Order: sequence, then C-alpha cells, then structure tokens
Amino acid sequence: MPEILYDIGNFFHAGGQVLWAILIVAIAMWALIIERYWYHWRVFPREFATLLQRWEHPPVSDLWLARKLQQMEISRLRQQLGASLFLIRTFIAMCPLLGLLGTVVGMIQVFEVLEYSGTGNPRAIATGVSMATLPTMSGLVVALSGLFFSIDLGRSSESRARQAADVLSRCLGRTCAMPDLQPHWITTLWNRWKTRKAAAGLPEQETP
Repeated sequence: MPEILYDIGNFFHAGGQVLWAILIVAIAMWALIIERYWYHWRVFPREFATLLQRWEHPPVSDLWLARKLQQMEISRLRQQLGASLFLIRTFIAMCPLLGLLGTVVGMIQVFEVLEYSGTGNPRAIATGVSMATLPTMSGLVVALSGLFFSIDLGRSSESRARQAADVLSRCLGRTCAMPDLQPHWITTLWNRWKTRKAAAGLPEQETP
C-alpha cells in the first residue's frame, strides 16, 4: 500500500499542477455520474410509482385538460432524468483541454531548459517532457471513460421518459371520461354564426 501511494505521488509530481486540476474535474464528474445512476435506478422508480398513484384519480375530468397536465408532468420527469447531464458533458470537454494546457506548460519548460543549459541537462528535459505528456494522456482517459457513461445516461433518460409517457397515457385513457366532441367555446361561436345568418336571411347549413 505505501508503495502504491508513493507511485501515485510520483505520477502527480511528474505531471505537474495541471494533473491535479484534471483530478479535481474527474472526481466531480464521477460524483455526478454515480449520483445520476443512483437516481435512475433507485429514486426515479419510487417517484414514478407515487405519480401513478396520484393519477389513479385525475384532478380534472376533462380529457384535453388532463392531457395537458400530464404533459407537464412528463416534461418535469424528463427534466429530472436529464439533470446534471450538461454539467457532466462540460467536465468531459474540459479534460482534454486541461491536458492540452499541460502539454503547453511542459513544452515551455523544455524550451526554457534548452535555452539556458542546452542539451546538457537531460533530467530537466525529461521532467518537461513528462509534464507535456502525462496531463494529455490523463485528460483523454478521463474524458473517454466519462463519455461512455454520459451517452448511456442520455439514452437511459430518453428511454425512461418515453416509458413513463406511455404508461401515463394508458392510465389516463382508462380513468378519464371522454368529453364532448365539440368544446363549449366552439359550440357558442357556431350558434352566434347561425343567428347572424338567420338575421341576414342566409340559408341554413348543417352543423359540423
């Protein structure tokens, strides 16, 4: 165990300060990924079960209004399922850029060594090369691993949102009563139009 910690310390020492920044971003990214999987597999099923119990007796009897309320619930579920995905993808994009920054810092150090001591200090040159390569490699590894889980979470969010919408729609079809084919405001406008036609002496037409 002490040898492993010693090797890790040497790795971060050789990679420079940028490597510590990549580590912080990686910890934050993986914390969000784990939290999202916990929500998808543990929290969301309980929340959706509670929502289904609430929709066993819809708050309104009008089907059109009930569907609108249901769409709002589905939008809220989709937003909760996709929460933090934008931040995770931002961290994924940051890691290669931080690795590139480490490459630039390492190359600057190599050029400074070459300027002041030429090729007579190979240890300092090797230190600069390590600072130029290790952050790039680490940033790419973190980004690629996070990218896979980010894509999986995105697909899981869309799939669960579609399933929730389908289940709620079937539940609504069983419990909500069908309204009249014509809303009240359409009927009112139609009656007013017939009255004006009769006053103008126009022939009557069948009600649509």
